[in-house]
Amino acid sequence: MWSARNNLRALVAIALLGSAATAARAQSTAPNALKDAFKNDFRIGAGVNANQFDGRDARGVALITQQFNTITPENALKWESVHPRPGVYDFTEADRYVDFGVRNGMFVIGHTLVWHNQTPRWVFQDSSGRPVSRDALLARMRDHIFTVVGRYKGRVNGWDVVNEAVNEDGTLRHSPWYDIIGPDFIEKAYQFAHEADPGAELYYNDYSVENAPKREGVVRLIRDLQAAGVHVTAVGLQGHDRLDWPTIPQEDSTIDALAALGIKVNVSELDVDVLPRAQRGTSADVTLRGDPRAGINPYTAGLPDSVQQALAARYAALFTTFLRHHDVMERVTFWGVGDGDSWLNNWPVPGRTSYPLVFDREDRPKPAFFAIVRTALQHPAM
Repeated sequence: MWSARNNLRALVAIALLGSAATAARAQSTAPNALKDAFKNDFRIGAGVNANQFDGRDARGVALITQQFNTITPENALKWESVHPRPGVYDFTEADRYVDFGVRNGMFVIGHTLVWHNQTPRWVFQDSSGRPVSRDALLARMRDHIFTVVGRYKGRVNGWDVVNEAVNEDGTLRHSPWYDIIGPDFIEKAYQFAHEADPGAELYYNDYSVENAPKREGVVRLIRDLQAAGVHVTAVGLQGHDRLDWPTIPQEDSTIDALAALGIKVNVSELDVDVLPRAQRGTSADVTLRGDPRAGINPYTAGLPDSVQQALAARYAALFTTFLRHHDVMERVTFWGVGDGDSWLNNWPVPGRTSYPLVFDREDRPKPAFFAIVRTALQHPAM
C-alpha cells in the first residue's frame, strides 16, 4: 500500500524525469491527488460546470472525484439560473450539482446569492420597468435567499453571499442593490443567509483584493459588518492571477490583513493567465472586453516549454505562500478543471486558446501540477 508521502515522492520523480511514458507507468502504481497532498493544510477544489456534475463529461468527473474535495458551481446557483422569472424557480441543474457533491463526499460551495451580474433585470424593476422600492427589493432578496439557501440547508456547506461589491479604489460599488437599498444591502444579505441556514459558512468573494486600495476597502467592509454583529466566515480571494501579478508580498500582506480581522481566507477562483494582456489593470469584471488585436492569441498550436515552466514556477510560488498561511486558509479552489473548461478562453477576448490551469485540455497534469505537489512535499507540516 502506497502512503501519501510515497505518492508525493513518486510525483516529484515524475516531474524530474519528464517522460510521458514514465509518468504514465509511475501514476499507474502510485495513485495521487491534490486533495491528499494538502490534506493537512486546506481543501483543494475546482469550479465545475454542468457537463461535469451531470456526468456527460466522464473524463472530467473522474478527475474531479480523484483530485478535489470541494467544488463550486460555475453558474448553476447564480440568480439567472435558479430564479429566472418572478415567482419561478428552476433547481434542475442546482439539484444535480448539490447531489453530485454530496454523493462524492465533497465540501459543497454555493455561488453566489447577491451579485450585480447574472441577475435578471426584473429583480430590480417593477411591472412598468421602473426601479422598485427599497422594501420591495429587500423582500425579493429575502425570498430568494430563504428559498435557495433553505432548499440546500445542511447540504451546501458554505455560500458566497455577496460577490464583488467593492470597487478598485476601495469604495462600495454603485450596483442596483446599492442604489435601491443602500449600503446596508450587504448586511441584510448576510442576515438573511444566516437565518436561512445558521450552520452554513458565509463568505465575501471578490477579485483584485491584493491591490492596496481595494484591500483596504474589503477590510473596511468586513470591519463594518463585524461591528454590526454580522458574522463573515471567510473572504474569498478570487485569485485570477497573471505570471507577474500579484506579487508574493502583495499576496502575503493581503492574507495577513484579512486574518487580522479574525476570519479565514479562501482562494476561491484560482487561475493564472499566461496570454498577453488584452486590457489595462487587473480587474476580473466579466463584462469587460479586450482588444482583439494581432498577437493577442499566440499559443494556438500549444504552449511553449518556456511558458509552461514559467507557469509551473508561478504556481509553486503561490502555493508556497498559501502553505505559509495554512493556519488561516481553509480552501484553494481552481476556477475550472482543465484548460479547455476555463472562462479565460473567452474573456476578455472570445476565442483565445488559454492555459491557466494545472491540467491540460485532455485533463493531463501539466508541469504546474507537479510543481504544486513539490511544494506540499517540502512543507514541514507534511
